[in-house]
Amino acid sequence: MIYRFRAILDTEEDVFRDLEIEATATLEDLHNAINQSFGFDGAEVAAFYLSDDTWLQGEEFAQFDMGEGESQLRIMNETSLDSILSETQTRLIYVYDFLNMWRFLVELAEITTYEDGVTYPNLMYVHGQIPDQAPEFEMEDQSQEKDPYSDEFDDSYDVDDYDDLNFDQNWN
Repeated sequence: MIYRFRAILDTEEDVFRDLEIEATATLEDLHNAINQSFGFDGAEVAAFYLSDDTWLQGEEFAQFDMGEGESQLRIMNETSLDSILSETQTRLIYVYDFLNMWRFLVELAEITTYEDGVTYPNLMYVHGQIPDQAPEFEMEDQSQEKDPYSDEFDDSYDVDDYDDLNFDQNWN
């Protein structure tokens, strides 16, 4: 099976690439194909995120395991496209270069069959020129939690009153 993707640079101008890649390829293979199609050298850190129909960022697929925390990140080169994408799960967010934040909306547009004489991955279509700098991107608060620091300060609290604090003053 062949997956056909459209990778759209998250910017006001229309800048996108249409790619074909084998369904059994890894996210790292897709990462390389996107980088090549947009003219990046691939030297910067990147990640994929599963996304829903409204482009909310979901589970992360890292380029490599940074070993932080106890949660096990899934790694690009260990994750095949067909293990996470299907006709019902079609969207990924791809972030390249976390300092500049090149952000791409990647959508599985079609699942098709191999074509004789085609080498995969295959760049099918190019539209638009990539800008010199990454577009400005503001992260939206995707949680419904209230900011605990947004309320006014409690004026009745005396910061000099240590008797009510729950700690041992002679801890060292």
